[in-house]
Amino acid sequence: MTLLGHDRYCAEIAHQVGLLRAVVVSGADLSATVPTCPDWSLEQLVRHTGGALRWVELMVRTRAEAELPEERVPSGGGPKARGDAAALDAWLAETGEMIVRTLREAGPDTKVWAWAGIPTSGFWARRMTHELTIHRADATLAAGLPYELAPEVAADAIDEWLQIVEFAQRTMPDDAAVELRGPGRSIHLHATDGTPELNAEWVVELTEGVLAWRRGHEKATVALRGPLTAVLLTFYRRLPLDSPEVEVLGERELLEFWLERATFG
Repeated sequence: MTLLGHDRYCAEIAHQVGLLRAVVVSGADLSATVPTCPDWSLEQLVRHTGGALRWVELMVRTRAEAELPEERVPSGGGPKARGDAAALDAWLAETGEMIVRTLREAGPDTKVWAWAGIPTSGFWARRMTHELTIHRADATLAAGLPYELAPEVAADAIDEWLQIVEFAQRTMPDDAAVELRGPGRSIHLHATDGTPELNAEWVVELTEGVLAWRRGHEKATVALRGPLTAVLLTFYRRLPLDSPEVEVLGERELLEFWLERATFG
């Protein structure tokens, strides 16, 4: 299920880039370790995120028929100066303008290489929206700043994440997601601040084959409850299960089993 259209994804990318830039110039320590991505400093996280945007921009603009090496992306690594918030901010601003312009010009249906079996520019608009929403969460957590996200964007991020795990199960035999199999077990995600229109609840069934998921309220082996953004961040392993923002009901071990094996992002 996709809740957002191409224009909204493009607008959200621009919005999220602006919010990430605000973290960069907030006075936060760019050398600080990112707790949710401990191999990176805050600056490295921002450079990674901007580099991913520039990589996608180049592929969409050139209508790439195969994956392009990252070293071919102009200025993909960010500014030469290290620890310079102003330079990093300027690079990120240019990056955001480039990718939004390219995606808008391409529209949702332009053919371009993609790794998830959806070879279109529309796939990349959605993927980069949620690449940004999650890595901006990483950045705000590292900087000790508050994090907010529009509910329809958060719900779509959960949809996309489930589709990614399903894709990995189906096509990547060496991925840890393959271990998420077995009948009679299910996970319920329940956003306590959702609206009937948004239907921000999910049921994930672990089957002998590829997992099955749908929107809805049903009894499950384990339930994760809390505000929608907190549920999203927990499901993406950005908040711990013992966070006061969420509640786990039922067999916690199953949710832990899921989180250990659904590791993309």
